[in-house]
Amino acid sequence: MAMKTFKPVTETLRGTVLLRYDDITTNTPQKSLTTGKKESAGRSHGRISVRRRGGGHKKLLRLVDFNREKFGVPAVVKEIEYDPNRSAHLALLFYKDGEKRYILAPRGMKPGEVLMSGPAAPIRDGNALPLENIPVGRNIHCVELQLGKGAQIARSAGGSAQLAGFDGDYAILKLPSGEMRMVFKKCIATIGEVGNEDHMNVKLGKAGRNRWLGKRPSVRGVAMNPVDHPLGGGQGKTSGGRHPVTPWGQPTRGYKTRQKNKLSDRFIIKRRK
Repeated sequence: MAMKTFKPVTETLRGTVLLRYDDITTNTPQKSLTTGKKESAGRSHGRISVRRRGGGHKKLLRLVDFNREKFGVPAVVKEIEYDPNRSAHLALLFYKDGEKRYILAPRGMKPGEVLMSGPAAPIRDGNALPLENIPVGRNIHCVELQLGKGAQIARSAGGSAQLAGFDGDYAILKLPSGEMRMVFKKCIATIGEVGNEDHMNVKLGKAGRNRWLGKRPSVRGVAMNPVDHPLGGGQGKTSGGRHPVTPWGQPTRGYKTRQKNKLSDRFIIKRRK
């Protein structure tokens, strides 16, 4: 996907880089596959529980099929659509039995292609198969961690994992982070990479575009007063004389928050980089 730059007629436009959306085929979502989305603005019972959230454009939530359990039923890609709730684009599928569903659009997908899911599906980008039916070395996305739960791994734009091999009843995956992980071989995964890979190259250019996304400004702790943050105060900038923490004392910058002795630790062969 090509990127869109602008003539620097203003300081805002000088650094702005946006997506062109040439592959989007419609601007109208499928009404039967959308629902309302309640925005909490980071508040629980009226009190701020998550800072720096609020505002944002009104959105409809698209109901995406992360299970792909319609085995053996061919589906035609009808549209490629923009989804305001995620970095990836969506593909609208018309199944042969008349049902319509959204899936994450793989890289290079075009309207008119025929997709299928199940053990007998062809090895082709966009088809969903159990891991045991996918050739070693292929890039995959939308990978289940628990059988029947739906895709949890490699769902963002440009994301993919690599099927590195098998060990008994488990497939070995190399994740985008560099982590090597075992997943039950009957879990479902989709062949190929998630599309809209240029999403990472976007430069918003102005604060207002961040506000449209529901992100409010973030103030540095060293710029606050001592009453507001452990790093606040001092004549000029200061690091506080100790390890940086949140206003509630939780250490930051490298502090490991993963639960000790987590059950899924036994499935991780090599930690991420």
